[in-house]
Amino acid sequence: MKTPLPAPPPLALRSSGAWHVWELVAQTLAGLLGLAMLGLGGWLLALGGSGYYALCGALLVAGALAAWRRRPAAGLWLLGAALASSLGWAGWEIAGKGWQPVWAIDLAARVGLIALLFVLALMARLLGGPMARGRRRRVHLGLWSGVAMLAGAVALAWERPVAPAAMALAGASAAPGAGAAPADTDWTAFGGTPAGQRFSPAAQITPANVAGLVEAWRFDTGDSAPSDRVSYAAQNTPLKIGDTLFMCSPGNQVFALDPATGARRWHFDPRVAPRAMESMFSAACRAVAYHARADAAALSPPLACARRVFVAAADGRLIALDAERGAPCAGFGRDGTVDLTAGMGLAEPGHASSNSGPAVVGDLVLVGQQVSDNQRRDAPSGVVRAYDATSGALRWAWDAKRTDRPGAPLAPGETWPAGTPNVWNVISADEGLGLVFLGTGNAGNDHYGGTRDPADDRFSAAVVAVELASGATRWVFRTVEHDRFDYDIGAQPVVTDLVIDGRTRRVVIQGTKTGSLFVLDAATGAPLRPVARVAAPQGGMQGETLSPTQPQSVFYPNFAGLPGRDPERIDARHAFGLTPIDAALCRIQFHRMRYEGIFTPPTYQGLGTLLYPGTIGGLNWGGLAIDPQRGLVVTNHSRLANRVRLVPRDEVVDPAIGDGGRRPDQAVAPQKGAPWGVDRPIWLSVLGVPCNTPPWGFLAATDLATGRLAWSQPLGTGFDTGPLGIPMRLRIPLGTPNLGGAVTTASGLSFIAAAQDDYLRAFETATGRLLWAGRLPAGGQASAMTYMHQGRQYVAIGATGHKQLETRAGDALVVYALPR
Repeated sequence: MKTPLPAPPPLALRSSGAWHVWELVAQTLAGLLGLAMLGLGGWLLALGGSGYYALCGALLVAGALAAWRRRPAAGLWLLGAALASSLGWAGWEIAGKGWQPVWAIDLAARVGLIALLFVLALMARLLGGPMARGRRRRVHLGLWSGVAMLAGAVALAWERPVAPAAMALAGASAAPGAGAAPADTDWTAFGGTPAGQRFSPAAQITPANVAGLVEAWRFDTGDSAPSDRVSYAAQNTPLKIGDTLFMCSPGNQVFALDPATGARRWHFDPRVAPRAMESMFSAACRAVAYHARADAAALSPPLACARRVFVAAADGRLIALDAERGAPCAGFGRDGTVDLTAGMGLAEPGHASSNSGPAVVGDLVLVGQQVSDNQRRDAPSGVVRAYDATSGALRWAWDAKRTDRPGAPLAPGETWPAGTPNVWNVISADEGLGLVFLGTGNAGNDHYGGTRDPADDRFSAAVVAVELASGATRWVFRTVEHDRFDYDIGAQPVVTDLVIDGRTRRVVIQGTKTGSLFVLDAATGAPLRPVARVAAPQGGMQGETLSPTQPQSVFYPNFAGLPGRDPERIDARHAFGLTPIDAALCRIQFHRMRYEGIFTPPTYQGLGTLLYPGTIGGLNWGGLAIDPQRGLVVTNHSRLANRVRLVPRDEVVDPAIGDGGRRPDQAVAPQKGAPWGVDRPIWLSVLGVPCNTPPWGFLAATDLATGRLAWSQPLGTGFDTGPLGIPMRLRIPLGTPNLGGAVTTASGLSFIAAAQDDYLRAFETATGRLLWAGRLPAGGQASAMTYMHQGRQYVAIGATGHKQLETRAGDALVVYALPR
């Protein structure tokens, strides 16, 4: 008699061993995470920080040990307790911060990894034991329902423009006279005009039809970084003059294009040596300048180069080009070139250069310059010079230590005063008032001022009005006192009319890295909106002078972080990480840095000082865009922090520029002439993500009359960026750091790129609704512009990327329009 073979075990019993292994894997990973959290949590407790990490770590370790001791139910309960404690702690801290924008990202980062491990362990427990087929089906259904819910949440948060039909139902506002724009408009300067308002009367593209925008044409310059030692970032805004578009590339190459097709008319290459660009933070060419002789038609014989384009090359040349042919204008300077290095005492090409480009006002060409930061106290002068637009003759020069004699030339062998505040951003002017407006940087060495004199501090981080005809100083308004924070002025001063107390006033509006919008009388510099003096932290380094108070505009919202009445002050609850480990490391760093709010002075102790907002602001060179019809100012700003640590002189090994040093080789900025070098990286986690909670960038609109914030929202998604530089491919608006500016139109649109994802976006100016987004071939770290040409409106944006902001490199100018 044969012994019958035993029946095969049920499917549940056959698979239970595999599921048990899977549960052990999940619990083991949780235990390893717990060990890390326990160790980091102990360190954090020793620093006076939160006890959550140690508690949660202990629960995770205990759960893993229980699972390995064949007590899986207890292990699952302990893992669940860790998840519950994480949810409770996260909710308590997030609520304590006020449920900030994109708080769900903060919540997901705090609990996501632990929740995932719990779900894996739970599913292994449910699926691994004896189970009826119906129950197993319900478990699978629950699992896939959870996945569907997660996918639905992502889809719900996905960035998408408002559909035109929805706009109509919402009562979208069109501008008075929308669609009645002139057949042609020009864009004659970086900000549209020398006033810098970044506003266009073009109104053919409206909130109702902007969704139909398509790429009209694209032009590739062919200019790429000559080596990985040069940081390319064109940041260029083209000019549109008559029937030609003029633009420049990071290598200062100039192109003349057909505005309707992008066809190249001419090209000029100044052949800048790569070494000259190694000294620059970014090799940029924000704008060229344009000049036309008003009397050209009456001259006999006709004047050569009556219409000319000016470009400032990184190696210290101001070049005038014939706008018709692109050839150098022989009558300007020497063979079309003025030597900007004359009198500068440069020991290294590119140490001082004009990356914002020249500005033409009347018959003068004005040139400021960036001076490579934190290299030496005796850095090249920050002098601003004005040249005759026809001959290239020097008319005047403004320098913080020569304000008494702007028209006096240098004596033979003399150089402009060393280390004075420079003007690296775009220069503005009001020809009617006969004034030029300069937003100044700092004297040599940003983070130590013990060797500065009163003239340096008087003109650092200030708005200075000088007379167009003579260069004489009319007035000065300091936006930061004794700046030791690199809170210099990056945004172009904006000149506009504003009704104040029932009277129309000509004003200068200055946005700052400290988040203020100062409104100054254009003729006198007197504040026309309230400015408070707020207490500032003290206790600087030996030999330093710090101001006990700092100016702050209190009529408008502050944009030094989350928009609000005052600069945002963060605490340990704002530390962020994608996992509990990198979040704990960021929190530990926070406790090891000095931080007492904005204007906390630099230090060498611990990990240094937390500088918040960081060195890119706040408001930076993208500047402001005014909509005079709606009385709004549109601003974009970043919300990042820097770790600023002073390094004792005997520990600084990298030579300064001028002593053989190069920026790509410097681990520490030397600050020669100061007792300290400086290290100031962005506060990033080990995964390369900012250590403060998102949003990391905003777009906002403010009512100029009432001072109220009209709207504010995160700008940018993680589609093209992410941890370790890996794009997340999620178009969820979490807000990214941004560089570049907006343009507003008469029809009620604001166009802006600027963010770390590669998109140009159109927003309704009045409400902030996203109406359209166009994909760019590279990072759009530039300021958009728009123009009418032969009855068709175009929107242009430079898409060349920004190496320092880690966006995709390219060489394109992309132009959009409505279909014909």
